[in-house]
Amino acid sequence: MFNLLDEPWLSARPAGDAVGDGGRAGGARAVGLRRLLLDAEQFQDLVVDLPTQKPAIFRQLLLPVVVDALGQPANAAEWAEMFQAGAFTEKQRQGLTAYFDEHGHLFDLFDPVEPFAQVAGLHTAKGETKGSALLVATAATGNNVPLFSSRTEGDPLELTPAQAARWLLHTHCWDTAAIKTGAVGDPQAKSGKTTGNPVGPLGQLGVTMPMGRTVYETLLLNIPFGQAPLSDDRPQWHRRATEGAVEATLSCALPAWQTRTARGLLDVWTWQSRRIRLIPEETPAGLRVTRVIVAAGDRLTTTPRTDPHTAWIGDRPASRAKKSANGRSANSLRPRRHQPGRAAWRGLEALLAVGSVGQDREATATRSGFQTSVLLSKLREVGARMPQAYPLQVELTGIAYGNQSAVIEDIVFDEIPLPITALDPEGIVYDSLLGAVDQAENLATAVNHLSGDLRRAAGSEPIPWDKGQRPGDTLLHALDPVVRRLLAGLRAAGEDFDVSERGLEAWEQKAERATWKVAEQIFSTAAPGLFTGRTVIKDGKEHVYRLSTAERAFRHRLDTILTRRAAGRGKG
Repeated sequence: MFNLLDEPWLSARPAGDAVGDGGRAGGARAVGLRRLLLDAEQFQDLVVDLPTQKPAIFRQLLLPVVVDALGQPANAAEWAEMFQAGAFTEKQRQGLTAYFDEHGHLFDLFDPVEPFAQVAGLHTAKGETKGSALLVATAATGNNVPLFSSRTEGDPLELTPAQAARWLLHTHCWDTAAIKTGAVGDPQAKSGKTTGNPVGPLGQLGVTMPMGRTVYETLLLNIPFGQAPLSDDRPQWHRRATEGAVEATLSCALPAWQTRTARGLLDVWTWQSRRIRLIPEETPAGLRVTRVIVAAGDRLTTTPRTDPHTAWIGDRPASRAKKSANGRSANSLRPRRHQPGRAAWRGLEALLAVGSVGQDREATATRSGFQTSVLLSKLREVGARMPQAYPLQVELTGIAYGNQSAVIEDIVFDEIPLPITALDPEGIVYDSLLGAVDQAENLATAVNHLSGDLRRAAGSEPIPWDKGQRPGDTLLHALDPVVRRLLAGLRAAGEDFDVSERGLEAWEQKAERATWKVAEQIFSTAAPGLFTGRTVIKDGKEHVYRLSTAERAFRHRLDTILTRRAAGRGKG
């Protein structure tokens, strides 16, 4: 037996109030699900093997247990009351305890009849199994060979039960696509395999998770209020019929699977995208999982608009018309995925696209539109009931797949401080943040123009936008810590215009200094011939490129972008 309720399979960092020194004194502690939830206010955060494990654990287990046991807050007032309490009430703790007592047997990882998130007795026609590395995103297996991996597919990987439980949940959320093992009892398997498997449901979107000061606050921040529960919306551990057609029972305890829509929040959170069986064995080191079976599981027809953990991107009208003409779905909104190597703050316009229809950015003929996540929209509704300086963090997680999504190329993770007041489109902070991000992007463009002008003066062409590293990329990297300090500072500013302006003035000063540092590197490489320059005829017009005109144009661009700095110099 290895019951997830009481076995210490999760690692959690104690909250600062519990151990002092900001939670560092005691270090991470191993806990079971029961302790973590009942005492959620005593823990600061989960400690995971890989950033993508955190949303998997919250969605597959922590959030659905709380919602299934206690229900969702009916409205903003009820949510705010729970949040301000800072911990589960005694009545709520009793509700959770009763839930654990009633359903505890469903959380046993190795139960022979109802193993958690698995199919008992799952097997192939030839009795084949694969190494447990198949579950581990960072381990070499098949075509998935991570760069600089110290382990090869031939090296056996022994997972402790705790590790196996975490990677089991991760696989349901993030598994790679393509061919999967064909299990006996799966009518859609052919020649011992299934094809056309999509990546796990989280792999199809960019996860956006608001994080609080404690696990309790993080739970509340990730539970949307005001959504009426549906009668057939249940977590996967309540859909484990072992008889009947899967289409009728929606069971995930059978080798058979189906393509369908999600029935609600609990269903999509605990979506079983694979049929899995962990095979434990006794080793000299104790019970270990060394072999597994990972077969095809349920497929979502589409990511539901009620999924709370993704922002959305809207197709341009021309793109929607093209899809309709080709007989494809013309749904105007689809999950917005994170871009590897791109700092989270550069996507703030999408994150802050909150509110009712018309307040998000609509798609036009030349650009896509976007809309923020359900959770950030809900936080806007309760923003006035929260402290203005609340230290909200937003974690963005994703996976970049390659080779027909059959391999993992990159793990995307970033976190940014986000002022609660920034979620109000009518507020000062909202405009301040978007203005600063726009300035950063324009400064990067300005140094790219400078580089291009100097290269033309030397007889070369500018660096293509999709090849090599341009100086604008160097600048954005240098501005990253400055933007993050601005975000953290504006949390304390609230709606105080003077404080906000002082922060923006300081931002422009630092941004200008960083921009000139990159520009000076560009100027230092200028060849002597750049002083006389070169004349180019383009579209019937004569253009003269030389060092002096390039510098003059660059200074003008800086004054146009950094208006506060330019105004300050004008007064001087």
